[in-house]
Amino acid sequence: MSQTRAILITGAGGQLGTELQRCAWPQGFEIVAVDQDQLDLTDTQAIAAMMASRDWAAVINGAAYTAVDKAESDVVTAWAVNALAPAAFGEACAKAGIPLVQVSTDYVFAGDKTGAWEVNDPVAPLGVYGASKLGGELAVRTSGARHVIVRTAWVVSAHGHNFIKTMLRVAESRDSLSVVDDQRGSPTSAADLAQTLMTITLGLIADEAAPAGTFHFSNAGATSWAGFAAEIFRQSALRGGPAADVVPITTADYPTPAKRPANSLLSHAAIHAAYGIQPRAWQEALGDILDELIGARI
Repeated sequence: MSQTRAILITGAGGQLGTELQRCAWPQGFEIVAVDQDQLDLTDTQAIAAMMASRDWAAVINGAAYTAVDKAESDVVTAWAVNALAPAAFGEACAKAGIPLVQVSTDYVFAGDKTGAWEVNDPVAPLGVYGASKLGGELAVRTSGARHVIVRTAWVVSAHGHNFIKTMLRVAESRDSLSVVDDQRGSPTSAADLAQTLMTITLGLIADEAAPAGTFHFSNAGATSWAGFAAEIFRQSALRGGPAADVVPITTADYPTPAKRPANSLLSHAAIHAAYGIQPRAWQEALGDILDELIGARI
């Protein structure tokens, strides 16, 4: 009888971890999803012990310290989770001869480019979060583990804390909202990202020659946060959900401890060439999320 192959997933309670557990994994694979309660990512010895606890087929490190503003004053914890934990996973995966899939972010870029960021564009993070995630990328790349790093941006879903849920909640009690209009990017459905990571992980397990390296994934199309909010309310209203007017403002009008990239658009050229993945439009992905949160269109 063939042995079940176990895949370790971190960040079980997060948006991505939730969606990875909802994916239709093929028969013969066991998904072991752990959260901070089961595995302290600031403890590299605990990571090593978890990795030594059984024969894993692969690791998807989807957990991260994502509190971008808090990271500016919580530097050591951000670096422990975002850089040292990937280093520990990389070391263990290299020893075990198994692939590591590491999730990263558009925040490794300065955001000062016109057009979408390519995977080999120069990195220049603006703050602690981006720098620590870049540290994680470098740790994985130099670990000796066969790996794929997938950078993503503006992740949203029907779970956890995210921009869609915040907009819908605030619109319950307000007629208009001020939203930043000079930061551009592509929203990313956590469900679509999870499907992509499953495809890549299964590819790496099945074929030692499967494409490795760094790739970008987000949904297709570009918008601003204000444009995203307007589309959320447009589609929400069609479903009988909350809606509000959007007042566009500048980043300078809404100061935060951490600087955000002005341009978070990610090119999909590399992931399409390597894995044939062609992301769908963000508006379509948004519709699926609102179907889950509100219900189908009236």
